[in-house]
Amino acid sequence: MANKIITISREFGSGGKYIGMLVAKKLGIPYYDKDIIEKIAEESGFVDDFIKRVSEYAPSKSIFAYSFVGRGANGESIEDKIFAIQTKVIKELAEKGPCVIVGRSADYILREMDPLNVFIYASHKAKVRRTTSFKGVSEKEAEKLIYETDKKRSINYKYYTGRDWGARENYTVMLNSTDLGVEKTAEFIAQLYKQEN
Repeated sequence: MANKIITISREFGSGGKYIGMLVAKKLGIPYYDKDIIEKIAEESGFVDDFIKRVSEYAPSKSIFAYSFVGRGANGESIEDKIFAIQTKVIKELAEKGPCVIVGRSADYILREMDPLNVFIYASHKAKVRRTTSFKGVSEKEAEKLIYETDKKRSINYKYYTGRDWGARENYTVMLNSTDLGVEKTAEFIAQLYKQEN
């Protein structure tokens, strides 16, 4: 069965996480996001908050930050170890059967399984509005949060995959949740999945 896994990459504030939940619900398949963090924490011994910080985000807004992270005698950093565990966990979850996996370079990690890779984006205005509403922050704080989160996601993705986050060649489909709305975006993905399987 082709595309039995759906991976969702998303811009911060685009509603991608919620869209992923809706898609999983519509299709009656598991949804994985925080579960991945918990499994990495179990295997690594690190706390969830630390895993959340390093499993998807670069240490700073520059790729050179990886040059300055602490490394063991074998040249491996804590971030490298967590990425290796994350890769193992995501592959194990995908091997269990159809599911939706949000973020954490799953599109790259599962590339040999031919997943349905979706990238969700939205207008700047919509992302700011969603972020102020859900995070309870000012517009200025929302803009900073959006920029910094996506920058760190992009750098982390580039460092571990060698690919550009958000580049169309990495995804099966890219959807604008501002134009479609959250519900229609989820429905479109669910219908696309059903056609492919």
